[in-house]
Amino acid sequence: MSKQANEQNDSLQELLDNAPMRANKGTFIADLSSIPSEWKITIQGAREHNLKNVSLSIPRNRMVVFTGLSGSGKSSLAFDTLFAEGQRRYVESLSAYARQFLGRMDKPDVDFIEGLSPAVSIDQKTTNRNPRSTVGTITEIYDYLRLLFARIGVPHCPECGQIVSSQTPQQMTDSLLAMPERTRLQILAPVVRGRKGEFKDTLELLRSDGYARAIIDGQMHELSEDITLTKQKKHTIEVVVDRLVIKDGIRVRLTDSIETALKLSKGVVIADFVDEPEDSQTRRKSFSEHRACPNNHQLELDEIEPRTFSFNAPYGACSECSGIGYNLEIDPELVIPDPDKSLAQGAIEP
Repeated sequence: MSKQANEQNDSLQELLDNAPMRANKGTFIADLSSIPSEWKITIQGAREHNLKNVSLSIPRNRMVVFTGLSGSGKSSLAFDTLFAEGQRRYVESLSAYARQFLGRMDKPDVDFIEGLSPAVSIDQKTTNRNPRSTVGTITEIYDYLRLLFARIGVPHCPECGQIVSSQTPQQMTDSLLAMPERTRLQILAPVVRGRKGEFKDTLELLRSDGYARAIIDGQMHELSEDITLTKQKKHTIEVVVDRLVIKDGIRVRLTDSIETALKLSKGVVIADFVDEPEDSQTRRKSFSEHRACPNNHQLELDEIEPRTFSFNAPYGACSECSGIGYNLEIDPELVIPDPDKSLAQGAIEP
């Protein structure tokens, strides 16, 4: 180790020992003596490679940068001490069966390290850039993120924010039976949602099937009435399948009503809690037996897999840009910078 590097290492150690604490958000906190141990990583007596008995505390949950000349010990502290010890402790927490495939890891030359979590190290390397390169692919965390989202991700509808999930009729029944006793509700089947037309045949079919009421465009109607709908406007028709009160002994009836509503509306059912105000967000609860938006927005998903989040596969790539992130298009302003010129005057840029 050079004399200059040694002097810099000593200067950094002196700075860390003597610098005052700064509590402003985003600043580096050097003096952490008054901070609880769970908020910092404490290193005592690090001697790995060219480190000379370095002791310091590093704040947790902050961006920390090690700077210095080449050979001053940055990599020795960050990779060969902190990362090596974090990885060693993580491996030791695994079962004996798992450890036999990973091999034994040596302890870094350090007196002790306190407050260290399992560590992840990303090596610096040169890459050949291409249009499909991202920070995730270059650092090789892209595959892990795809797996993480596929395993614990919960899809939501981008239009209304509702969770996109599939449920069985039994799960729907259990959810409604968990409501407080004496809760009044009606089971609705949305046979038409946001579509233009008069729907005379639909209304006549519902009458012939024995249904007495329907909510049409937010208003309750008796199906025995003469109902006329404007052909050019969008309408929503929700058939009242059943009216119930939550109490013991209604499981069979509630399940039958839900199954009937699912058949009528092709997999969607709505529970309307009639005692709630009309404008209350808890007035209605939608269920779907498909992985689709319960509010009937144009969204239907297959089972979520890692390939769902892959822009390099046709299954997960954007249909507009094929996963590249941009489209090659002609910019008329670049082709014809001066539209006042004629073709003979050179309007088109060569």
